[in-house]
Amino acid sequence: MILQALNRHYERLHAQGRAPAHGFSVENVSYAIVLSAEGLLVDVLPLSDASEGKLRPLRELVPQAAKRASNVCPNFLWDKTEYALGVTGDTKKNSARIVQCHAAFKDFHRQMLQDAEDAGLRALLLFLERWDPCDYHNIPHAEDMRSANVVFRLDGQQAFLHGLPAAQAIWENYIGQTQELAGASPRACLVTGQPSAIARLHPPIKGLGDPSAQSSGVNIVSFNRRAFESFGKSQGENAPVSREAAFGYTTALNMLMSRNSGQKLRIGDTTVVFWAEAEQNTAEAEEAERLIAWMMDPQRNPDDEEETAKVGDLLRKIAEGRPIHEVAPDIDPTTRFYVLGLAPNASRLSVRFWHATAAGALFEQIADHWRDLRLFPLPRQWPAAVWQLLLETAVRRERKNIAPLLGGALMRAILTGAPYPRPLLSAVITRFQADGKVTPLRAALVKACVRRAERLKNPDKKDTLMSLDPSSPHVAYNLGRLFAAYAYVEKSYSNRNATIRDKYMGTASANPRRVFPTLMRGYEHNRAALLKKPGNKAGAGVRADKAVGEILGHLPGAGELPATLSLEDQGRFFIGYYHQEQAFYTKAVSEPTLQSDLEE
Repeated sequence: MILQALNRHYERLHAQGRAPAHGFSVENVSYAIVLSAEGLLVDVLPLSDASEGKLRPLRELVPQAAKRASNVCPNFLWDKTEYALGVTGDTKKNSARIVQCHAAFKDFHRQMLQDAEDAGLRALLLFLERWDPCDYHNIPHAEDMRSANVVFRLDGQQAFLHGLPAAQAIWENYIGQTQELAGASPRACLVTGQPSAIARLHPPIKGLGDPSAQSSGVNIVSFNRRAFESFGKSQGENAPVSREAAFGYTTALNMLMSRNSGQKLRIGDTTVVFWAEAEQNTAEAEEAERLIAWMMDPQRNPDDEEETAKVGDLLRKIAEGRPIHEVAPDIDPTTRFYVLGLAPNASRLSVRFWHATAAGALFEQIADHWRDLRLFPLPRQWPAAVWQLLLETAVRRERKNIAPLLGGALMRAILTGAPYPRPLLSAVITRFQADGKVTPLRAALVKACVRRAERLKNPDKKDTLMSLDPSSPHVAYNLGRLFAAYAYVEKSYSNRNATIRDKYMGTASANPRRVFPTLMRGYEHNRAALLKKPGNKAGAGVRADKAVGEILGHLPGAGELPATLSLEDQGRFFIGYYHQEQAFYTKAVSEPTLQSDLEE
C-alpha cells in the first residue's frame, strides 16, 4: 500500500509537470564546464541557488543517476569530477579506481555519442579525447570543484548539453534498448497490477539528513543477501515491481524528502513525510498538505508573524471542536492523507510507521494531542512541535541522545489517538530526577501522558490537570505541590549550591515515605528563619506556610505516606510540583478558558 500511494502521488506530480519523466532525475549540480566547438575547456562556471538566503548547488533535471555501490557506472552528460575529469577530493580513494572511473565515463560517451551530429555533443567527445587529468590544477575553481557534480555546455549556448533535444532523444532510446536487452518476461507488478518488465534494482532514496545514512542513498525495497531470497529468484524478482512503478515511487519519495518540499519533518532519528490525495481537486490536496504541515510543526517558521498568527487561529478553532469544513472550508474532510515515517538502517530504510486516513480524522487526532498537552501557564514554545517535545527527553537536550524508537512511537500515538508510549513518560521523569529541572514543556509532556490515559478510560472525565487544583485529593499530586512549597521556602531563605531539588527530588518522587519527614524538618527551620526576616522574605514565609497548611490537609500522616509511587503517580507528582511552583511566582489570574490559553 505504501508503494501504491507513493506511485499515485508521482503520477499526480508528473501530470502537473512537477516531477521528471521516467529515466530522468533532479540532482545537485555545482559547476558547468564550458567547451569550445574544438573540445577545449574554455571556462568553469559555478552554479548555485540563493533562494534560501545561502548558496546551495543548483537542482537540475538530468538523465537518471546510475545505481552505484562498489561497481563503476558513469552517468550520461553529468557526473562527479571523479568520473567526468578523473580527479576527486577524497584522499582515501585508490588512484587506480579513479582512473577506472574516468575511463568508464569516456567509453560510455564514445558509445552513446558515436553517431551524434549536434555540435555540443561532438565537442564533448573531442574534449574527452584530449583531456588529461594532470591539467586539472590549471582550470578555474579547481580546488572547490573536486568531487562536485558537473555538467557541460557549449560556449555561446545557454542550454546544458543534457537538456538538448538531441541528447534527450539519445538517452530515451538508450533506456528503451536497455529494457529490451534485459529480456525478462513480463510479470504482474505488485504496485500497478499490470504485466511489465520487473526492476532488478530500485533507485535509492536520499535526503534522510542522518549521518548514519549512506550518502549515495538507501533502498526501501532490496534483497542484498541470499537468505532474503526465495524460489531461486534474485534481487528485485522477489518483490516484482515494474521499472516504471519503481521509478515512480522512488521519485515521489525523493521529492518529498527534498530540502524544500514543505512535506518533511525530522523527529528524532525518524524522517516523516506526508501527502494528500484528492482525485478531482489537486489544489484541495495541496491545501490539506499545507495545513497539516503547520499543525505538525507550528514552529517551522518562527520569524514569520503572519504564518504564526494563522497557526494560532487554526489551533484555537480546532481545539474548540469546530468541524473541519469551518476551519478549512477549502478542504474536503474525506480527502485521503498519508503519513510515512522512515529511519536509516544497515542496508535499507526502516519503516517506523505508516498511517493512511482521512484529512478530517487526522485534524481531530492532532487537535486531541494539543488538548492533552495543554496546561497553565502555557510553555513559551506553544504550540510545540513533536521534535521539541522529544528534545525534552534527551540528555543535554541533544538530538543524538533521543531514544531511537521514541519518535516513531510518539507519532503513532498522535496519529491514531492511542496511549502515549510508556517509555516517553519514563524518559521525561528520568530527566526530572536527573537534573531537577521541571521545565514547562516537560511538565506538558507528562501531563499529556497522564491525561490521555485518564481520557481513554473515562472520556467524560474533566481535565483537572490543566492548572493548579487546590481541591485535588490525589496523594502524588499533593506531594509534588508540597515539595514545591519546601523548595520555594528554601530558595526564598538563601541561595544554596546544593538545594533540596538537587539532593532529594528523585527520591521524593519515587519513595516519598523515606524522605518527606526529613524535608518537613528542614522546611520548619527555613520557614521560622524567613518569618523573622523583613519585607518580602517574611511575606514568602507566610505565603508558603499557608500553601503547606492547605496541602497537608489533603495528605495522610507522615507514617502513612506511600512507600513508592508508580510511574503514572510520579508523573502526577511533577505536574503538582509545576503547578504549585508557578503559583508561587505568578500573579493571580482568572482560570484559563480554552480560548484564552490558546491566545497567549
